[in-house]
Amino acid sequence: MKKVLILGINGFIGHHLSKRILETTDWEVYGIDIKMDRLSGLIHHRRMHFFEGDITINKEWIEYHIRKCGVILPLVAIATPATYVKHPLRVFELDFEANIPIVRLAVKYCKHLVFPSTSEVYGMCVDSEFDPETSPLIYGPINKPRWIYACLKQLMDRVIWGYGMEGLNFTLFRPFNWIGSGLDTIFSSEKGASRVVIQFLSHIIRGENIYLVDGGSQKRTFTDIDDGISALVRIIENPVGIASRKIYNIGNPDNNFSIFELANKMLALAAEYPEYAHAAKKVKLIKTTSNDYYGNGYQDMRNRMPKINNTKQNLGWSPTLSIDDSLRKIFNAYRSQATKIREPINPE
Repeated sequence: MKKVLILGINGFIGHHLSKRILETTDWEVYGIDIKMDRLSGLIHHRRMHFFEGDITINKEWIEYHIRKCGVILPLVAIATPATYVKHPLRVFELDFEANIPIVRLAVKYCKHLVFPSTSEVYGMCVDSEFDPETSPLIYGPINKPRWIYACLKQLMDRVIWGYGMEGLNFTLFRPFNWIGSGLDTIFSSEKGASRVVIQFLSHIIRGENIYLVDGGSQKRTFTDIDDGISALVRIIENPVGIASRKIYNIGNPDNNFSIFELANKMLALAAEYPEYAHAAKKVKLIKTTSNDYYGNGYQDMRNRMPKINNTKQNLGWSPTLSIDDSLRKIFNAYRSQATKIREPINPE
């Protein structure tokens, strides 16, 4: 029976992964987070062992449980571009400084470290498909702090790879825009407070205009959280060590759409739901610049397409859910919350 330690268990990936493990395996789940609101229905499960705490404070608890568990997933990170631009040092302190001791404890106790890299590490790579083994990682100048997240994640990848050269059993996985319920809160409409799908949904619920940064022509590959978790469970299973010392892109190349296309899909879907339809009629798509929306520290990539050949071959996995499937699941998940948010009037 595996014992899996999830740091940041209340987060988007953490709570979905915990649910899947408890529903489909006999594994024990140990987790720490500062909140537990996403864990309702799981918290009292006999194989769930939750501790309310902070990875930067409860270091003895963390070391004890790293020693106790076989698989370690450090999922605590800041992952919103607006924060990269406005508060780059906060990103450095949490995403790198707070996580490097955890990596070293996994080394010390000879554990399987399953670490979340990011599709952002590829930066402004011009390859038509991002290959985890051959694609260059390209970032902008230092005065564009948007890249600090990608840079820190790349450095963490390189440190973990280096430890792997000395014997660490690790797997790096790179999520490509995983979307689903619980991704972010819909109760904040502040610019950049949430990732794009929930940001747009929040504006639709309020009847607010949706701002398309640089016209929304940039493309992203969207991946349903259920598909992502299926790949992640296979990594944790690690049959015959197939996932050890590997890097996997986890994304759905068939779901590659521009942000403009995403906005239109969401508005069309909103019209089908009584909870969203009235407010959605008020929403206009407004083109804006990245400087106006995020500030002059922002820079973007035009496309982000994963090459997933080794993910499919090694893990026996393929993504199955379309973006339309994913969006409908998200709209259904937030229906009850939508009625709790007052719709402001759009200024003309």
